[in-house]
Amino acid sequence: MNLEVTQEKALELSDVHVTIRGSHILQGVNFGIEPGVVTGLLGRNGVGKSTTLRSIVGLVPRVGSIKLFGKEISNLKAHEVIRSGVSFVPEDREIFSTLTVLENLKLAERDKQPNYDIVYNLFPELLKRKNQRAGTLSGGQQQMVAIARALLNNSNLLLVDEPTKGLAPRLVTEVADALEVAAKSATILLVEQNLPLVKRIAKNIIVMDQGVVVHSGSPMDLENADFAQRMLGVSGGSH
Repeated sequence: MNLEVTQEKALELSDVHVTIRGSHILQGVNFGIEPGVVTGLLGRNGVGKSTTLRSIVGLVPRVGSIKLFGKEISNLKAHEVIRSGVSFVPEDREIFSTLTVLENLKLAERDKQPNYDIVYNLFPELLKRKNQRAGTLSGGQQQMVAIARALLNNSNLLLVDEPTKGLAPRLVTEVADALEVAAKSATILLVEQNLPLVKRIAKNIIVMDQGVVVHSGSPMDLENADFAQRMLGVSGGSH
């Protein structure tokens, strides 16, 4: 592994394109993220944020360069990308509803010594419900399972797609706490519409529009109401 590259970028996308069923979704995405920090990937709905995460994992056909700590991974299949140290929390959770909570977690094990202590300390509810079928959990509890699966393993890169979508404020706080713990040992690329959460845990932000990156900067940029309205279509400020 090239240590100089590692110190510069944990993840680097260069001219990444994705076309699905004739729709050119990513139209030359370029960005790099620092190792060991949370980077927020922002933008209006439908601009390609989720597709960007899925392209990194290899869940959609893509062209261009994607490097993980200096190593080209765009030629790898999804399971090979995961084995290289990438964990993915998809927007729609994708848990196995007929399996128990514990069985869902067992299927996600990649390391010889999974981090069950960390998972159960963060989400004690999952320990209490480990023998309950995941499909009978509330939406918030299912999101805990989805995040827990990613935190079980020691990952170089954690890709998280809208983890607080539809959650009650108390659960949003729990998710933020979990991501802060994860950030101590992994680089995180976070797609999130909850701007207060982004401002709390992210060091950098990347904004997309119409399949390309249009801004890279600091979460402090979100304090500017004109910027937030122009880039995201939402109100800025600290509220």
